[in-house]
Amino acid sequence: MRNRLLSAGLLAAALAALTPAPAGAVTILEVPGYDEPATPDRYDRVRVLRFGPSSARRVLVLVPGYVGGAGGFKIVAEALVRRVRGLQVWALDRRSNALEDTSRFMPGTSLDEALDYYGGLKFRQVDGARDAPYARRWGLRVAVEDLRRVVQVARRGGRRVTLGGHSLGASTAAAYAAWDFRGRPGHRDVDGLVLIDGGLLGTFGSAGLAEARRRKAAIDRGEPFESFLRGLPPWAAGVMAELGAMFAAREPRAPSRLQDFPLLPAAFKPGPRVTNAALLGHAFDRDTSPRGFELLRVNGGGLARTGDPRGWVDGGRTPVGNIARLLHQEPVNAVEWYFPRRLRLDVDAASAMSRTRATRLLGVRTWHLRTISDEIYAYQTGFTRGRVVRGARELFRRSRSRFFMRLNDPDAEHEDPLWGAPSRNEFLRSVVPFLRRLG
Repeated sequence: MRNRLLSAGLLAAALAALTPAPAGAVTILEVPGYDEPATPDRYDRVRVLRFGPSSARRVLVLVPGYVGGAGGFKIVAEALVRRVRGLQVWALDRRSNALEDTSRFMPGTSLDEALDYYGGLKFRQVDGARDAPYARRWGLRVAVEDLRRVVQVARRGGRRVTLGGHSLGASTAAAYAAWDFRGRPGHRDVDGLVLIDGGLLGTFGSAGLAEARRRKAAIDRGEPFESFLRGLPPWAAGVMAELGAMFAAREPRAPSRLQDFPLLPAAFKPGPRVTNAALLGHAFDRDTSPRGFELLRVNGGGLARTGDPRGWVDGGRTPVGNIARLLHQEPVNAVEWYFPRRLRLDVDAASAMSRTRATRLLGVRTWHLRTISDEIYAYQTGFTRGRVVRGARELFRRSRSRFFMRLNDPDAEHEDPLWGAPSRNEFLRSVVPFLRRLG
């Protein structure tokens, strides 16, 4: 039987959430997570980036989206705590981020060291089926149970909590509100939902019983992690994104040393020779990123028309410097190298927010939609094509919520609300009055 007592280190980290921090400070917290029986104790924990003053009486807890990390909220979190008095923002890392070997992305590491370590495949690579079979159980139950422990820490001292997330993180937040925690609905822990280009009730996919059985069987006998870049290992997208961002952040105008890198898929390589910043911008901009990369696109800019190497010209919502800043930050980054396939399956099954044969098979407990009374904010980009607002409107209609605020921003791409320049960020502009309304 596993020892269910919290380690002294984890307990101290949780208590650190209650210690004073100066206004504007950013603190990394480590919070004890759900005690998943098959998982080694060292992974039953989550990390949180906390922004804002210790005197805050309200906490906005944010959950990252598909293959996202807590660091992706850094720009928008810093802007929110400046604009909303008495607010802290807590950005959550899922437990899977602890599997990443980010040792050569840490401050003080040279570009040559990082390129040799990651380009030479010298880093610790996790083979999910061999090294982390327990991650086959990291579905929605584990995610919301981990999240609940963060919410409980945030609530200490009488603070009020608003729960939100981006993309699949917004879906997780909606599922949390309806979740049955041994008879207690999750929505009793929070008083508002902030759904950033995500949600349930038809926002994304769904999974009936037959599909749930098929996908669960494939996960149970195979790889527990998603491969975001088809044909490459699960870690490839995270490693390449952070390596490219590191070069763009350190030497933005230098000729790209990664453009001819063997591990970089051909679809990410521009025709002309480009700078480090231009290679990064080309990979993420909506006009040039390859098919299948829509979840990580921005409205950014374009390659310069002349020059050798070609540079990057900002012109949209998200400057390339923001992409570099967010993707290259440690010890808490903006990407998730090892995203659990079971979590995506469970979120799809939870779409209806009711008891179904698929949810019974998977142990998904989203039963309390009808009693949700939290105020709801929803923001959608052009990527989700109206589904976010439709799903949020249905959530409002079928719940007891008395206030629903929504914004459709069709010119924005999926990552613009998090990575965009604050002065051009329509999500930031519209969510501030919602948070002020909550008090």
